[in-house]
Amino acid sequence: MEFLIVVGRIFSSSFSNVVQKKLAQQGLHPLFIVFASYVVLSIISIPFLLTFESFNLPTEFWLNIFFAALLDMAGTLFLVMSLSKTDLSVFGPLNAYKVVISMFLAMIFIGEIPSKQGFIGVATIVIGSYFLFPAKSTQGSFLPLFLDKGVQYRFLSILLFSIGTLPLKSAVVSGGVLPTTVFWCLFGLPLATLIQWRFVHHHFAKDLNEIKSSLAPIIFLACLIFMMQYTTMLVLSEFLIVYSLALFQLSMLLQVVLGHQLFNEKNLFRRLSACLVMVAGSLLVLNA
Repeated sequence: MEFLIVVGRIFSSSFSNVVQKKLAQQGLHPLFIVFASYVVLSIISIPFLLTFESFNLPTEFWLNIFFAALLDMAGTLFLVMSLSKTDLSVFGPLNAYKVVISMFLAMIFIGEIPSKQGFIGVATIVIGSYFLFPAKSTQGSFLPLFLDKGVQYRFLSILLFSIGTLPLKSAVVSGGVLPTTVFWCLFGLPLATLIQWRFVHHHFAKDLNEIKSSLAPIIFLACLIFMMQYTTMLVLSEFLIVYSLALFQLSMLLQVVLGHQLFNEKNLFRRLSACLVMVAGSLLVLNA
């Protein structure tokens, strides 16, 4: 059962990124994609409110799920913005940096100092990311990688998701898997609506008109996100956060293949090799 949960998480995450990238390529604004996703997610979630006693959930749960939903909604926004500007086969492997960011957050906030092996793992991940871009574009420097706008958005999304994992884990522990998933979806909608209205309301009519031909992909995307979140909660309820993050690294290989097959992205073998190096770095960090 645990294997099926992890596989479900990997596939729902990877294919949700595929749909988000396709919608961005159709010209929909990233903020609108996030907003529309949360609308459908809320419709999916409402019937599940009948399956548990919301009023019996502890105060700790409500605080944690609010901050988790806020951070993850912002992370999703930067995720879609990243997908609109960079290859899926670059976007996916960069997820290995979640382990690096989590390690440094642990150093800053709880005083966990990694061993030498941990720092070697971080260096390995950074070296692996160097090979995500063609050799001629890097020219012996990491600078082109970190100056890429899509990569910068990806790092922002990873940072927000990494921080959000902490209250999310606490919400799962205090409130359970299904309530955490349902209220993650419901709390995300007003936050996404507020950002949509504040920053890109002038695009709303245009995007709303265009989405008529993209309604089925939006519904499919929301179903994938719901499945991804539910399986994420199941994994978080059974494993430590660091091991959960390690399991999720497996999706990077699938995303490189999907980027090549669905979007004709180049440098397949170079990027697969980069993935293997970054996975090795992640394992070194986690084992440290």
